[in-house]
Amino acid sequence: MDKLLCFLVFREGEFMEYQMLIFLAGGLGLFLYGMKMMGDGLEKAAGKRLKNLLEVLTTNRFIGVLIGAVITAIIQSSSATTVMVVGFVNAGIMSLVQATGVIMGANVGTTITGQLIAFNLSNIAPISTLIGVGLIFFSKKKSIQRLGEILAGFGILFLGLDMMSNAMEPLGEIPEFREMLVKFKHPLWGMLAGVLMTAIIQSSSASIGILQALAMQGIIGIDGAIFMLFGQNIGTCITALMASIGTNVMAKRTATIHLLFNVLGTVLFLALILLGVPYVQFIESLTPGNLVRQIANGHTLFNVFNTIILFPFSNYLVKISEGLVKSKKEDIEDMQLMFLDKRILETPPIAIVQIGKEIDRMGALARDNVKTAMRAFLDRDEDLIEEIYKREELINYLNMEITDYLVQVNGLPLGSPDSDLIGRYFHVVNDLERIGDHSENLIEYTEYIIREGITFSETAVQGLIAMKEMVLNVIDNALAAMKTEDMRLAKNVDIQEQAIDDMEVQLRDAHIDRLINEQCSVQSGVIFLDIVSNLERIADHASNLIEFLLI
Repeated sequence: MDKLLCFLVFREGEFMEYQMLIFLAGGLGLFLYGMKMMGDGLEKAAGKRLKNLLEVLTTNRFIGVLIGAVITAIIQSSSATTVMVVGFVNAGIMSLVQATGVIMGANVGTTITGQLIAFNLSNIAPISTLIGVGLIFFSKKKSIQRLGEILAGFGILFLGLDMMSNAMEPLGEIPEFREMLVKFKHPLWGMLAGVLMTAIIQSSSASIGILQALAMQGIIGIDGAIFMLFGQNIGTCITALMASIGTNVMAKRTATIHLLFNVLGTVLFLALILLGVPYVQFIESLTPGNLVRQIANGHTLFNVFNTIILFPFSNYLVKISEGLVKSKKEDIEDMQLMFLDKRILETPPIAIVQIGKEIDRMGALARDNVKTAMRAFLDRDEDLIEEIYKREELINYLNMEITDYLVQVNGLPLGSPDSDLIGRYFHVVNDLERIGDHSENLIEYTEYIIREGITFSETAVQGLIAMKEMVLNVIDNALAAMKTEDMRLAKNVDIQEQAIDDMEVQLRDAHIDRLINEQCSVQSGVIFLDIVSNLERIADHASNLIEFLLI
């Protein structure tokens, strides 16, 4: 009987442990989901404003710090902001020095979650969740639905925190666990625990939330939590380091700067504490008796002071990163995207801006190939042929890559204007690729006339030169109108395209007259007509670029 009783007690204890772990994991899941949902809602609400960030970021580093803090406060993740910055640097949007400011600001912005938790709003969490879900399901207005996402995410975050806190309550009664927490008062063990916790969860906000949940139960104090906080700031760098795998040298240096910033700050604060600076006592004095707020303040002040201290040394951080991540001397690889990076998909409005830049690049390449192909044809310049084929290969590459990127962006939650723009971009990329194909046709005719020794009359040549200039002009105006959405310029493109159609008819009629009068050969005549036809088709595709402005 005694053995049976012991077995049942053992089984009951084992069941309680599993139950605690299940509730802890479930609470963490709700916490992370609520944080993401609230961040997504805030991001959508600020979507249009995010489009202007790129211009702001190029002004100065001080604003970069502010922007980094604001973005992170919105999307609720310094890791996500840093990954996005790695993408920006990889896409050539910002320099390393600018990225350094944004990363510092991101570390400050990520402390907002901890400060919210310290208000202990668990009592209103169910109401916030109910109202938020109601707005999402019963409102047809996008702006109201986004407000619903923010409220629901806010409520779910606190419900998850409350579940974690309740699940951890029995931990305070386990002697082994309390002994482990005592070890965390040692700087090395505390930092190591913080690094591992954040590296596993991939969110410093969530790991701070777990610390605060422990504090709610009185299981941990600020003296043990402070070193874990330092470690968590290092652990959050793991995400950015992983994101930099497979990127260019500049992006790798960005991730390195993030790690340097947090490691140097941790070493500095650790040294000050060990030398007797009463930092922990200062944190306690701000909110005596409120452990949850002390943890939030310890996290915030560490990152604020760290930014203030290290910001003047931004250039040195960049130089150290350059020394740690050496650049290799390599040939320039043309087959690559200049403005797009999949990490930017975290912020769809900015991704759309970057797509526009990559399309502008593709348009410029297509225009250059038309010009170079006609020059090669008229001058019979064989040296230009390889250049044109190589550029056409790049245009085809961009067509596939941009289209693939458009498909990915199209799968993200977008507003109506952005969704319409993505749909338009699919057609634009296709038309630019077709312009490239016609340029390739032109160069094939060039190879043929050089090989066969075919000549043209002066009148035919002058006609082709005139049509070439008109086609290049219509491409320039179409690309400019598409970029600026200039209605006047778009109407001018429409007029120019009609003039090119008329010119094609005139050149064909003049060619027939030359054939009748035996002023040119049949061979040269066929090539002439093909050239004229291709130039007219190029103008058609150019005018397609601005069709949306004329509807």
